[in-house]
Amino acid sequence: MKVLITGATGLVGKELVKLCHSKGYWVNYLTTSKNKIVSKENYTGFYWNPKEGEINADCFKDVSVIINLAGASISKRWTSEYKKIVLKSRIDSLRTLHKAIGSQANHSIKSFISASAIGIYPNSLENFYSENNNAVDDSFLGEVVAAWEKETDTFEQYSFRVSKVRIGLVLSDKGGALPEMVKPINNYVGAAFGSGEQWQSWIHITDLARMFLFIAENDLEGTFNAVAPNPVTNNKMVKEIAKVLEKPILLPNIPRFSMRLLLGEMSYILFASQRVSSKKIEEEGFNFTFQNVCAALEAIYEKNGECNPIKQNMEEEYIS
Repeated sequence: MKVLITGATGLVGKELVKLCHSKGYWVNYLTTSKNKIVSKENYTGFYWNPKEGEINADCFKDVSVIINLAGASISKRWTSEYKKIVLKSRIDSLRTLHKAIGSQANHSIKSFISASAIGIYPNSLENFYSENNNAVDDSFLGEVVAAWEKETDTFEQYSFRVSKVRIGLVLSDKGGALPEMVKPINNYVGAAFGSGEQWQSWIHITDLARMFLFIAENDLEGTFNAVAPNPVTNNKMVKEIAKVLEKPILLPNIPRFSMRLLLGEMSYILFASQRVSSKKIEEEGFNFTFQNVCAALEAIYEKNGECNPIKQNMEEEYIS
């Protein structure tokens, strides 16, 4: 199998490339930097510029699966200008791919899988969201994800399968949110945010990469939540990180207004609560390597703790 990946040099993309190569799959990737173009037998880079709709169409040769991870980070201050960049980077990438595929007289694409985010689900301490939920969070993030998915849906006009992967909080020590959560705890100034009762639906980066390829290998289509079976509250997440790092939590919870002053509107993502179900992908036969956050953190930081892998009984709360 040959896979075309956008965002291959990012956090998730690197893990995905590593997994593809371990399975013997060849990888083509798109990059906006000509300095990052590598040409090897099983790993070949191609230039594109989604802002201008430019793409090297040779990237599609013999490709059967496209995995789209392109998009500017949401973990920067949400100025009015940066908001435009976050949204435009996602839409432009998809439109550039869509137009380029449409111009191919012949292609071998069988599956198109695009990243999305659980930020589409409304902020709630009570709800337990499945993929069938149609409500959209009343926030900038909800607006972005809804537009992102709507653009992904335009690929359904082609003959290949289309899937959307709604990604939760990705746990990795190589980037993303976790290292930023670890820094204050390591420096004895870590604390939960607000009430700490907001739900965090997380996934270990290895399981996330596995899920993308599982969807491709099993010819799946539709929307899938990329979250582990056991979401935790922010209080629980902070305590488990501190336990693995063997650091105490000395400070009271951090109030919302102080983070608003520090980070602006982007602080919303620290307090938003989305408790999300993994049931759909599990029913397709996907097995998580890391089902509970304690085991995931111990694996990331190579600790041999006394993790209790008891699965929370959430199925009775499954809400469509």
